[in-house]
Amino acid sequence: MGKKKSGGLKEIWRKFLVAIKRRPQMIPMAVVIVAFLFYSMNLMHISDTTARIQGPGMGLAGFATMLLSMLSFMCFLNAFPYRKKVNKPMLVLMLAMFAVIIFADCYYMSLIWSAVSGENPIVVNESTMYIKYAYDNLRIHVGILAVAIVLIALLPVYSKMLRKIKTSIDVEGNGDMGAIDISGED
Repeated sequence: MGKKKSGGLKEIWRKFLVAIKRRPQMIPMAVVIVAFLFYSMNLMHISDTTARIQGPGMGLAGFATMLLSMLSFMCFLNAFPYRKKVNKPMLVLMLAMFAVIIFADCYYMSLIWSAVSGENPIVVNESTMYIKYAYDNLRIHVGILAVAIVLIALLPVYSKMLRKIKTSIDVEGNGDMGAIDISGED
């Protein structure tokens, strides 16, 4: 019974590798999805920080990050169509959106920094800890987007490496194909 379970895991892993070999762009797409989900799940801290600090353009930066995160995902899907060449205009548009998202996150972080360290600083204590969480989450979000950009840039390199992985199944008994009688005579 243990071999059956092990063989099942091997087959699941083989099917996963086959899927990744056919569509290696799924790797950076997964990272883009993680970046969007990470930002979305931490939007409460960012909204609370915007309401507390009320810096110039903070709400717009948060809105731009959320909107462009969704739109860049749609551009990603159109940039890498299945079994076709890369759609370069969509790829450029997606990378431009990533650049705007990173700029908006960095701008937002700079407003937080100036609010907590400038003249009349906001004290970050237990009741305003969401400001620190927002700052840290934006740094992580920028890091995840940077990883996605690197994975997109290196896609031609590791897709060639993935194609070299052997995922075919060795079937016993098909080595002697000449011994099979296909004439139909008894």
